[in-house]
Amino acid sequence: METETNNLFADVSRLIQQFKVPGLDMAPIIESRRKDMEALVEANKATYDAMQALARKQTEILTQAMQGIQDSAKALAAGGTGATDPARQTELVRDAYQKALADTKALAEMARKSQVDAIAIITKRGTDSLAETKKLMQAR
Repeated sequence: METETNNLFADVSRLIQQFKVPGLDMAPIIESRRKDMEALVEANKATYDAMQALARKQTEILTQAMQGIQDSAKALAAGGTGATDPARQTELVRDAYQKALADTKALAEMARKSQVDAIAIITKRGTDSLAETKKLMQAR
């Protein structure tokens, strides 16, 4: 992906250099746009990595849930009267519900963190870009 970005940026740089404006140094402008592209690639990579982590976590949760269902069924069957014991059934349902809430909270926190990380990358680049633009304007 980085190679594609570099090739794309090289093409854009050549295009910009063709339209030179007297008295305007294009190198800092090109460098600033290159940094913009790098920030976007970094933010996209962070988002992609977070999506993969979420998928792994969901798979883990599903596997644990299926194992929990099997274990509960075995426990109820082995207990003889456990299958008809309302207190035991209530306990199993309550435990499953609490686990589902905890898992949902973990997934939501992972998603929130990934969004915060991606926004932080873009925000930092925006702040840096503004500072670079101010510097360019002062140099004129």
